[in-house]
Amino acid sequence: MIASQGRYLFTSESVTEGHPDKVADQISDAVLDTIIGQDPDARVACETLVTTGLAFIAGEITTSAYADFPAIVRETVKEIGYNSSTMGFDWETCAVISSVDKQSADIAMGVNRKNPEEQGAGDQGMMFGFACDETETLMPMPIYYAHKLSRRLAYVRKNKVLDFLRPDGKTQVAVEYVNGKPVRIDNVVVACQHDENIAYPDLAEAVKKEVIESVLPKEMVDKNTQIFINTTGRFVIGGPMGDCGLTGRKIIQDTYGGMGNHGGGAFSGKDPSKVDRSGAYMARYIAKNVVAAGVAKRCEVQVAYCIGVAQPVSVLVTSQGTSEIGDEELTRAVREVFDLRPYYIIKRLDLRRPIYKNSSCYGHFGRERPDFTWERTDAVADLKTALKI
Repeated sequence: MIASQGRYLFTSESVTEGHPDKVADQISDAVLDTIIGQDPDARVACETLVTTGLAFIAGEITTSAYADFPAIVRETVKEIGYNSSTMGFDWETCAVISSVDKQSADIAMGVNRKNPEEQGAGDQGMMFGFACDETETLMPMPIYYAHKLSRRLAYVRKNKVLDFLRPDGKTQVAVEYVNGKPVRIDNVVVACQHDENIAYPDLAEAVKKEVIESVLPKEMVDKNTQIFINTTGRFVIGGPMGDCGLTGRKIIQDTYGGMGNHGGGAFSGKDPSKVDRSGAYMARYIAKNVVAAGVAKRCEVQVAYCIGVAQPVSVLVTSQGTSEIGDEELTRAVREVFDLRPYYIIKRLDLRRPIYKNSSCYGHFGRERPDFTWERTDAVADLKTALKI
């Protein structure tokens, strides 16, 4: 997506945990964590819809575990911060409806195997992973700083640094590139839900100081950087009251902010037998290790599966022209080092654990938490050996 020559802008956006789509993602992953924590082999496909005063959970779940859906919803909404009926969504009073079936037997027969290592993929599809050397976490700079701004909005709200903020919010960062390298931040957009009693000039000044200036590096901001804050002048109605929220509606900011490709599959609410999730996590793991090894400045990985078949039907690793090693050789080395069958992905990344709610906001990639095993760079030595460097 990034050209090697010329001057241009690239923009990515992020949303806070109070955005209605992210409320839905968090509920779906909270259900998944509750179940997989009791039953690691459970099959979970949990979708959530949230709207004014209501959360609706649907999907297919096969498990021996027990999940108290109303309690999970209320605890999740409470943590986010919707604690008053004036917001149109209140953890104490919101209705919770569920309609959940078991996983289709036709799907299960393609996944289940007598030999676990021959577990078939849970669906067809292609997944992508990406990494680049623009930031310390090997993520593209626009999405990296957009997520940092969103996390900061949540932090100053929850810690009452800016006590007029409400949970919903969005951020956007445009980075200027010259010959493929980020040189400055051109513009920043922040939309933050707020109480009725805050004057716009006070809000704008406070958000600029406590959020934007505290996050963005001074060397990337100059006198020509434009800042846009709540440009309609008012953002009181928000969250599930302002917009209906659905699981899986923020797949671009969940990944790389539009830099690189996306296979179309969402993550939240899906157990790791679904290659939409585990395959994408593995692709990120591979791409990050390629860049961390110093083999390429950018790396994109595509892996594709057929339902019921263990081995991927295709694998591609490309440096997008940033490596002295050809893509064919990179692909060969990756296939030598990494076993891309679902069983081995799950085993290598230790994915049958209740780790998913923490991934549901502020990006599944680029946050180096101990439980995010796909962010490790522990395959660098093996890659170098395979590439004979």
